[in-house]
Amino acid sequence: MRKPFIAGNWKMNTNSATAVALASGLVKELDSVDTVDVSVCPPFVYLQSVAAALSASNIALGAQDVFYESNGAFTGEISCEMLKDCSCSYVILGHSERRHIIGETDELINKKVKAAISGGLLPIFCVGELLEERDAGKTMEVVESQIRKGLDGLCKERVQAVTIAYEPVWAIGTGRTATPQQAQEVHAMIRGLLETLFDKNVAQAMRIQYGGSAKPSNTAELMVQPDVDGLLVGGASLKVADFSQMVKTVA
Repeated sequence: MRKPFIAGNWKMNTNSATAVALASGLVKELDSVDTVDVSVCPPFVYLQSVAAALSASNIALGAQDVFYESNGAFTGEISCEMLKDCSCSYVILGHSERRHIIGETDELINKKVKAAISGGLLPIFCVGELLEERDAGKTMEVVESQIRKGLDGLCKERVQAVTIAYEPVWAIGTGRTATPQQAQEVHAMIRGLLETLFDKNVAQAMRIQYGGSAKPSNTAELMVQPDVDGLLVGGASLKVADFSQMVKTVA
């Protein structure tokens, strides 16, 4: 049985005070929840203060990206060791905003996934199609390609550190959400692909989150799908009431 996993991606939001207030509020609301894995991913500059706010809780800390080298002349980048030093357990990799705004390639993301696992972090590896790709009937082709390239070179033991997050790009921050049936269709394809690439045990063990305008009102209908194991939450993760309600619904 896969334990549900709800992660909040704060993106480029909050300041020092609001980040701590948000984390503290979630600790208060979710202190008794132990049937769901929960993580929040604040901006890099607030990781340490949020870590302190989460220190006595079962809410894990994550980061929004990482570089694939351990140190050196890489201005502006952050290493796995640095994230671990800030008490991070998880790291989001390959988010559509990194792919389509920053220009990250499948090959770069693959390097980051491997580095994160080697560095003791648990990757939340994002995949998903653009609106024009869905309209052209290429959803499965695009997602399969991203997974094959992103997980290339991983053995079945190492890949189990990864959580896959399916995020249809057309549903991120738009208010549009894939229907539960659309989400399940892609999640089932992903699980089948994992069985092909690795084996059935790996496919059944790995968690696949849905992301893309996930909110309190659609949490239950998404999470009841057999291959939806959690949610990667954007805007709703910035509100204590909304995010905690989502976690409690899943719990």
